[in-house]
Amino acid sequence: MTTYERIDQADWNHLVSDSSTGTWFQSAQAYDFYSGQPHIMMPFVFAVKRDARLKAICVGYITKEKNPIVQFFTRRAIILGGPCLADDCTSEELSLLLSALRSQLSTQAIYIETRNYHDYSHWKETFIEAGLDYKPHLNFHFDCTDKDTLWQKLSDTRKRQIKKANKSGAEILTSQDVITEQDIREWYAILAQVYKKKVKTPLFPVEFFLDFYRRQVGRYILVRYSNRIIGGIMAPILKDKCIYEWYVCGLDADYKDQYPSVMATWAVMEYANEHAIPMFDIMGAGKPDIPYGVRDFKAEFGGRLVEYGRFLHICKPLLYRIGSFGVRLLKSSNR
Repeated sequence: MTTYERIDQADWNHLVSDSSTGTWFQSAQAYDFYSGQPHIMMPFVFAVKRDARLKAICVGYITKEKNPIVQFFTRRAIILGGPCLADDCTSEELSLLLSALRSQLSTQAIYIETRNYHDYSHWKETFIEAGLDYKPHLNFHFDCTDKDTLWQKLSDTRKRQIKKANKSGAEILTSQDVITEQDIREWYAILAQVYKKKVKTPLFPVEFFLDFYRRQVGRYILVRYSNRIIGGIMAPILKDKCIYEWYVCGLDADYKDQYPSVMATWAVMEYANEHAIPMFDIMGAGKPDIPYGVRDFKAEFGGRLVEYGRFLHICKPLLYRIGSFGVRLLKSSNR
Protein backbone atom coordinates (compact mmCIF):
# COMPACT_ATOMS: atom_id res chain seq x y z
CA MET A 1 0.00 0.00 0.00
CA THR A 2 1.08 3.57 -0.58
CA THR A 3 -0.18 7.04 0.27
CA TYR A 4 -1.25 9.92 -1.95
CA GLU A 5 2.01 11.80 -1.32
CA ARG A 6 4.04 8.80 -2.53
CA ILE A 7 2.08 8.15 -5.72
CA ASP A 8 4.03 9.22 -8.78
CA GLN A 9 1.68 11.31 -10.94
CA ALA A 10 3.13 9.96 -14.18
CA ASP A 11 2.57 6.36 -12.99
CA TRP A 12 -0.97 7.28 -11.94
CA ASN A 13 -1.78 8.79 -15.33
CA HIS A 14 -0.18 5.83 -17.10
CA LEU A 15 -2.24 3.28 -15.16
CA VAL A 16 -5.55 5.06 -15.78
CA SER A 17 -4.75 5.50 -19.47
CA ASP A 18 -3.64 1.89 -20.09
CA SER A 19 -5.98 -0.06 -17.83
CA SER A 20 -9.13 -1.68 -19.22
CA THR A 21 -10.85 -0.45 -16.03
CA GLY A 22 -9.52 3.11 -16.22
CA THR A 23 -12.02 5.97 -15.96
CA TRP A 24 -11.80 9.72 -15.46
CA PHE A 25 -13.20 9.20 -11.97
CA GLN A 26 -10.07 7.28 -10.94
CA SER A 27 -7.68 9.90 -12.32
CA ALA A 28 -5.50 12.37 -10.45
CA GLN A 29 -7.58 15.12 -12.03
CA ALA A 30 -10.75 13.71 -10.47
CA TYR A 31 -9.09 13.45 -7.07
CA ASP A 32 -7.96 17.08 -7.31
CA PHE A 33 -11.48 18.11 -8.26
CA TYR A 34 -12.98 16.22 -5.31
CA SER A 35 -10.39 17.84 -3.03
CA GLY A 36 -11.68 21.25 -4.07
CA GLN A 37 -15.13 20.46 -2.59
CA PRO A 38 -14.35 20.27 1.17
CA HIS A 39 -17.81 21.46 2.23
CA ILE A 40 -19.62 18.57 0.55
CA MET A 41 -17.20 15.66 0.33
CA MET A 42 -14.04 14.13 1.75
CA PRO A 43 -11.93 12.52 -0.99
CA PHE A 44 -9.78 9.45 -0.48
CA VAL A 45 -7.27 7.49 -2.53
CA PHE A 46 -5.75 4.05 -1.91
CA ALA A 47 -3.04 2.51 -4.08
CA VAL A 48 -0.99 -0.66 -4.32
CA LYS A 49 2.50 -0.89 -5.80
CA ARG A 50 4.66 -3.89 -6.61
CA ASP A 51 8.30 -3.53 -7.60
CA ALA A 52 7.82 0.25 -7.84
CA ARG A 53 4.96 -0.23 -10.33
CA LEU A 54 1.45 1.02 -9.57
CA LYS A 55 -0.89 -1.97 -9.85
CA ALA A 56 -4.18 -0.65 -8.43
CA ILE A 57 -5.69 2.65 -7.38
CA CYS A 58 -9.05 3.52 -5.85
CA VAL A 59 -10.35 7.10 -5.79
CA GLY A 60 -13.63 8.12 -4.20
CA TYR A 61 -15.28 10.41 -1.73
CA ILE A 62 -17.32 10.31 1.46
CA THR A 63 -20.35 12.55 1.43
CA LYS A 64 -23.37 13.15 3.65
CA GLU A 65 -26.36 15.47 3.85
CA LYS A 66 -26.20 18.90 5.50
CA ASN A 67 -28.99 18.28 8.01
CA PRO A 68 -27.27 17.21 11.29
CA ILE A 69 -29.88 14.52 11.97
CA VAL A 70 -30.14 13.19 8.41
CA GLN A 71 -26.37 13.12 7.84
CA PHE A 72 -25.98 10.48 10.57
CA PHE A 73 -27.87 8.05 8.30
CA THR A 74 -26.40 9.18 4.95
CA ARG A 75 -22.61 8.92 5.34
CA ARG A 76 -21.54 6.98 2.28
CA ALA A 77 -18.29 6.22 0.46
CA ILE A 78 -18.80 6.33 -3.30
CA ILE A 79 -16.27 5.01 -5.83
CA LEU A 80 -17.45 6.12 -9.26
CA GLY A 81 -16.18 3.91 -12.06
CA GLY A 82 -14.83 1.24 -9.72
CA PRO A 83 -11.14 0.83 -8.79
CA CYS A 84 -8.61 1.19 -11.58
CA LEU A 85 -6.63 -2.06 -11.83
CA ALA A 86 -3.68 -2.94 -14.01
CA ASP A 87 -4.79 -5.65 -16.42
CA ASP A 88 -2.34 -8.04 -14.72
CA CYS A 89 -3.39 -7.03 -11.20
CA THR A 90 -3.38 -10.14 -9.02
CA SER A 91 -6.00 -11.23 -6.51
CA GLU A 92 -3.42 -10.65 -3.79
CA GLU A 93 -2.90 -7.04 -4.86
CA LEU A 94 -6.62 -6.35 -5.14
CA SER A 95 -7.26 -7.99 -1.75
CA LEU A 96 -4.70 -5.68 -0.18
CA LEU A 97 -6.42 -2.66 -1.74
CA LEU A 98 -9.89 -3.73 -0.60
CA SER A 99 -8.70 -4.61 2.88
CA ALA A 100 -7.26 -1.11 3.32
CA LEU A 101 -10.44 0.39 1.89
CA ARG A 102 -12.65 -1.40 4.40
CA SER A 103 -10.30 -0.81 7.32
CA GLN A 104 -10.00 2.94 6.76
CA LEU A 105 -13.55 3.76 5.67
CA SER A 106 -15.73 1.51 7.83
CA THR A 107 -15.60 3.87 10.79
CA GLN A 108 -16.50 6.87 8.64
CA ALA A 109 -19.20 5.58 6.29
CA ILE A 110 -22.38 3.55 6.60
CA TYR A 111 -21.63 1.79 3.34
CA ILE A 112 -19.00 1.62 0.61
CA GLU A 113 -20.17 1.31 -2.99
CA THR A 114 -18.28 0.94 -6.25
CA ARG A 115 -20.27 1.89 -9.36
CA ASN A 116 -18.59 -0.07 -12.10
CA TYR A 117 -18.28 1.26 -15.64
CA HIS A 118 -16.15 -1.65 -16.88
CA ASP A 119 -16.06 -5.42 -16.63
CA TYR A 120 -14.72 -6.71 -13.29
CA SER A 121 -15.73 -10.35 -13.79
CA HIS A 122 -12.06 -11.43 -13.71
CA TRP A 123 -11.80 -10.12 -10.12
CA LYS A 124 -15.39 -10.68 -8.99
CA GLU A 125 -14.61 -13.49 -6.53
CA THR A 126 -11.85 -11.40 -4.94
CA PHE A 127 -14.31 -8.57 -4.30
CA ILE A 128 -16.81 -10.98 -2.76
CA GLU A 129 -14.16 -12.66 -0.59
CA ALA A 130 -13.17 -9.19 0.64
CA GLY A 131 -16.72 -8.58 1.87
CA LEU A 132 -18.19 -6.61 -1.04
CA ASP A 133 -21.41 -8.08 -2.42
CA TYR A 134 -22.17 -7.90 -6.13
CA LYS A 135 -25.35 -6.02 -7.14
CA PRO A 136 -26.51 -6.20 -10.79
CA HIS A 137 -26.79 -2.82 -12.51
CA LEU A 138 -27.12 -1.87 -16.17
CA ASN A 139 -25.40 0.74 -18.31
CA PHE A 140 -25.09 1.81 -21.94
CA HIS A 141 -21.82 2.26 -23.82
CA PHE A 142 -21.69 3.98 -27.20
CA ASP A 143 -18.97 3.46 -29.80
CA CYS A 144 -18.45 6.94 -31.21
CA THR A 145 -15.71 6.21 -33.73
CA ASP A 146 -17.95 6.42 -36.80
CA LYS A 147 -20.59 9.13 -37.12
CA ASP A 148 -22.57 7.41 -39.88
CA THR A 149 -22.91 4.31 -37.73
CA LEU A 150 -23.96 6.43 -34.76
CA TRP A 151 -26.76 7.96 -36.80
CA GLN A 152 -27.86 4.64 -38.26
CA LYS A 153 -28.21 3.11 -34.79
CA LEU A 154 -30.60 5.83 -33.62
CA SER A 155 -34.25 4.86 -33.56
CA ASP A 156 -36.47 6.45 -36.20
CA THR A 157 -38.12 8.47 -33.44
CA ARG A 158 -34.80 9.95 -32.28
CA LYS A 159 -33.77 10.81 -35.85
CA ARG A 160 -37.06 12.59 -36.43
CA GLN A 161 -36.78 14.52 -33.14
CA ILE A 162 -33.22 15.66 -33.84
CA LYS A 163 -34.15 16.87 -37.32
CA LYS A 164 -37.20 18.71 -35.99
CA ALA A 165 -35.22 20.35 -33.18
CA ASN A 166 -32.53 21.53 -35.58
CA LYS A 167 -35.15 23.09 -37.85
CA SER A 168 -36.79 24.83 -34.89
CA GLY A 169 -33.60 26.76 -34.13
CA ALA A 170 -32.33 24.84 -31.10
CA GLU A 171 -28.64 25.61 -30.66
CA ILE A 172 -25.87 23.44 -29.19
CA LEU A 173 -23.18 25.10 -27.08
CA THR A 174 -19.91 23.24 -26.47
CA SER A 175 -17.18 25.87 -26.42
CA GLN A 176 -15.80 27.11 -23.10
CA ASP A 177 -15.47 30.53 -24.75
CA VAL A 178 -19.22 30.68 -25.44
CA ILE A 179 -20.68 29.13 -22.28
CA THR A 180 -20.81 31.46 -19.28
CA GLU A 181 -21.26 30.93 -15.56
CA GLN A 182 -24.77 32.34 -15.90
CA ASP A 183 -25.50 29.60 -18.43
CA ILE A 184 -24.35 27.03 -15.88
CA ARG A 185 -26.61 28.57 -13.24
CA GLU A 186 -29.60 28.40 -15.61
CA TRP A 187 -28.83 24.78 -16.42
CA TYR A 188 -28.43 23.97 -12.71
CA ALA A 189 -31.83 25.47 -11.93
CA ILE A 190 -33.37 22.95 -14.36
CA LEU A 191 -31.35 20.10 -12.86
CA ALA A 192 -32.39 21.06 -9.32
CA GLN A 193 -36.06 20.88 -10.27
CA VAL A 194 -35.58 17.46 -11.86
CA TYR A 195 -33.97 16.17 -8.67
CA LYS A 196 -36.66 17.71 -6.50
CA LYS A 197 -39.66 16.46 -8.49
CA LYS A 198 -38.47 13.24 -10.15
CA VAL A 199 -35.18 11.88 -8.85
CA LYS A 200 -35.91 12.81 -5.22
CA THR A 201 -32.35 12.31 -4.02
CA PRO A 202 -29.94 15.01 -2.78
CA LEU A 203 -28.06 17.14 -5.31
CA PHE A 204 -24.73 18.88 -4.82
CA PRO A 205 -24.93 22.70 -4.54
CA VAL A 206 -24.38 24.94 -7.55
CA GLU A 207 -20.79 25.72 -6.52
CA PHE A 208 -19.85 22.09 -7.25
CA PHE A 209 -20.99 22.54 -10.85
CA LEU A 210 -19.43 25.97 -11.24
CA ASP A 211 -16.11 24.61 -10.01
CA PHE A 212 -16.27 21.86 -12.64
CA TYR A 213 -16.69 24.63 -15.22
CA ARG A 214 -13.88 26.78 -13.82
CA ARG A 215 -11.39 23.93 -13.60
CA GLN A 216 -12.20 22.84 -17.18
CA VAL A 217 -11.93 19.17 -16.27
CA GLY A 218 -14.53 18.26 -18.88
CA ARG A 219 -17.26 19.87 -20.95
CA TYR A 220 -20.68 21.35 -20.48
CA ILE A 221 -22.73 20.68 -23.58
CA LEU A 222 -25.81 22.88 -23.40
CA VAL A 223 -28.95 23.40 -25.48
CA ARG A 224 -30.09 26.99 -26.03
CA TYR A 225 -33.30 28.26 -27.59
CA SER A 226 -34.52 31.84 -27.83
CA ASN A 227 -31.58 33.01 -25.69
CA ARG A 228 -32.49 30.61 -22.87
CA ILE A 229 -30.69 27.47 -21.67
CA ILE A 230 -33.24 24.65 -21.89
CA GLY A 231 -31.07 21.61 -21.20
CA GLY A 232 -27.65 20.07 -21.28
CA ILE A 233 -25.08 17.65 -19.93
CA MET A 234 -22.08 17.90 -17.60
CA ALA A 235 -19.46 15.59 -19.12
CA PRO A 236 -16.03 14.70 -17.70
CA ILE A 237 -13.55 13.46 -20.30
CA LEU A 238 -10.76 10.89 -20.08
CA LYS A 239 -8.54 11.90 -22.96
CA ASP A 240 -8.57 9.56 -25.96
CA LYS A 241 -10.82 7.08 -24.12
CA CYS A 242 -14.25 8.19 -22.94
CA ILE A 243 -16.72 11.00 -22.28
CA TYR A 244 -19.26 10.56 -19.46
CA GLU A 245 -22.82 11.72 -18.86
CA TRP A 246 -22.46 12.66 -15.19
CA TYR A 247 -25.52 14.96 -14.99
CA VAL A 248 -28.18 15.63 -17.63
CA CYS A 249 -31.47 17.51 -17.73
CA GLY A 250 -33.86 19.24 -20.11
CA LEU A 251 -37.10 21.21 -20.19
CA ASP A 252 -38.72 18.62 -22.43
CA ALA A 253 -42.29 19.33 -21.35
CA ASP A 254 -41.93 23.07 -21.99
CA TYR A 255 -40.03 22.83 -25.29
CA LYS A 256 -41.71 19.98 -27.12
CA ASP A 257 -40.36 20.94 -30.55
CA GLN A 258 -36.78 21.36 -29.33
CA TYR A 259 -36.35 18.04 -27.45
CA PRO A 260 -33.55 19.37 -25.22
CA SER A 261 -32.69 16.04 -23.55
CA VAL A 262 -32.50 14.29 -26.90
CA MET A 263 -30.43 17.09 -28.42
CA ALA A 264 -28.02 17.16 -25.49
CA THR A 265 -27.41 13.40 -25.66
CA TRP A 266 -26.90 13.41 -29.41
CA ALA A 267 -24.60 16.45 -29.12
CA VAL A 268 -22.31 14.57 -26.72
CA MET A 269 -22.09 11.68 -29.17
CA GLU A 270 -21.24 14.09 -31.99
CA TYR A 271 -18.68 15.85 -29.79
CA ALA A 272 -17.00 12.53 -28.98
CA ASN A 273 -16.80 11.61 -32.65
CA GLU A 274 -15.42 15.01 -33.69
CA HIS A 275 -12.75 14.97 -30.94
CA ALA A 276 -11.60 11.37 -31.40
CA ILE A 277 -13.09 10.16 -28.11
CA PRO A 278 -14.01 6.55 -28.87
CA MET A 279 -16.66 5.94 -26.22
CA PHE A 280 -19.62 7.65 -24.54
CA ASP A 281 -20.69 6.25 -21.15
CA ILE A 282 -24.08 7.27 -19.72
CA MET A 283 -23.11 6.07 -16.19
CA GLY A 284 -26.05 3.87 -15.37
CA ALA A 285 -29.35 2.50 -16.66
CA GLY A 286 -31.00 1.04 -13.58
CA LYS A 287 -31.45 -2.46 -12.20
CA PRO A 288 -32.27 -5.40 -14.49
CA ASP A 289 -35.87 -6.61 -14.60
CA ILE A 290 -37.15 -3.41 -12.96
CA PRO A 291 -38.99 -0.99 -15.30
CA TYR A 292 -37.03 2.24 -15.72
CA GLY A 293 -38.17 5.00 -18.05
CA VAL A 294 -34.69 6.52 -18.29
CA ARG A 295 -33.34 3.23 -19.63
CA ASP A 296 -36.09 3.10 -22.25
CA PHE A 297 -35.26 6.68 -23.28
CA LYS A 298 -31.55 5.97 -23.64
CA ALA A 299 -32.03 2.65 -25.43
CA GLU A 300 -33.31 4.55 -28.46
CA PHE A 301 -29.85 6.05 -29.02
CA GLY A 302 -28.52 2.65 -30.08
CA GLY A 303 -25.85 1.98 -27.45
CA ARG A 304 -24.63 -1.37 -26.20
CA LEU A 305 -26.42 -2.50 -23.04
CA VAL A 306 -23.91 -3.83 -20.50
CA GLU A 307 -24.25 -5.20 -16.98
CA TYR A 308 -21.11 -4.47 -14.95
CA GLY A 309 -22.98 -4.02 -11.68
CA ARG A 310 -21.85 -2.55 -8.40
CA PHE A 311 -19.98 -3.84 -5.36
CA LEU A 312 -21.41 -2.97 -1.96
CA HIS A 313 -20.05 -3.32 1.55
CA ILE A 314 -22.40 -2.35 4.37
CA CYS A 315 -20.34 -1.08 7.31
CA LYS A 316 -23.25 -0.39 9.65
CA PRO A 317 -26.24 -2.64 8.81
CA LEU A 318 -28.79 -1.05 11.16
CA LEU A 319 -28.07 2.51 10.02
CA TYR A 320 -28.06 1.31 6.41
CA ARG A 321 -31.56 -0.18 6.80
CA ILE A 322 -32.85 3.01 8.41
CA GLY A 323 -31.29 5.17 5.69
CA SER A 324 -32.62 2.93 2.90
CA PHE A 325 -36.11 3.14 4.34
CA GLY A 326 -35.84 6.94 4.44
CA VAL A 327 -34.77 7.09 0.79
CA ARG A 328 -37.69 4.85 -0.28
CA LEU A 329 -40.08 7.00 1.71
CA LEU A 330 -38.71 10.16 0.09
CA LYS A 331 -39.03 8.76 -3.43
CA SER A 332 -42.55 7.50 -2.87
CA SER A 333 -43.84 10.82 -1.51
CA ASN A 334 -45.92 13.08 -3.74
CA ARG A 335 -46.11 10.61 -6.59
